[in-house]
Amino acid sequence: MGHHLYLVLAVSMWRQLHRWGGWGLIVLGIADNSIIPLTGSMDVLTIWLAARHGEPWPYYAAMATIGALGGGYITYSLARKGGKEALERKVSKKNAKKVSARVERWGFGLVAVSAVLPPPFPLVPVLVAAGALQYSRKKFVVALALGRGVRYSVVAWLGDVYGRHIVSFFSQYYEPTLAILIALAVVGGVISLIQYLRYRKQSATKTKVVRRQAA
Repeated sequence: MGHHLYLVLAVSMWRQLHRWGGWGLIVLGIADNSIIPLTGSMDVLTIWLAARHGEPWPYYAAMATIGALGGGYITYSLARKGGKEALERKVSKKNAKKVSARVERWGFGLVAVSAVLPPPFPLVPVLVAAGALQYSRKKFVVALALGRGVRYSVVAWLGDVYGRHIVSFFSQYYEPTLAILIALAVVGGVISLIQYLRYRKQSATKTKVVRRQAA
């Protein structure tokens, strides 16, 4: 019963995003790139909207890019304030060092290329690392806008060109597709929660050790 209710609410929310059109892409883009990664959801909504030909495909590409840029900048800003500890909340210490080293070495290119790559490549750790390492705001914004712009331009164009086939597919497999996206979102949320709890446990252990040493 609970799963059915969750699916009904998700379907209702998804249809609302459809009705909002390009503005729905901005809302979803902010959530996807800042709050909880909703793997694949932005691509699906961008393709679907472009396939319906309500507006020219560049419009949907631009709105998706704006949403992703807004969400990405929120993540970057929060990590900039939180420092390297913010990165360790998202990934393990070992992976945090790897991502940090790559950002320090490739910076602009890493952010731009990461923003182009499709799922399951994780973009959020790169965004967090850029903020935690105090990477240039201007370069970050340009790199993210460039990468996401290319990504969603390709996605929207595909939706426009293959619109009839795409609309037919989603009409037949609407609920299964949405169920998969929900499952991926739940998995992403659980992973984020586990990483956060692990970070809290490590911080508590460090605090106890420091107090013992001080005593």
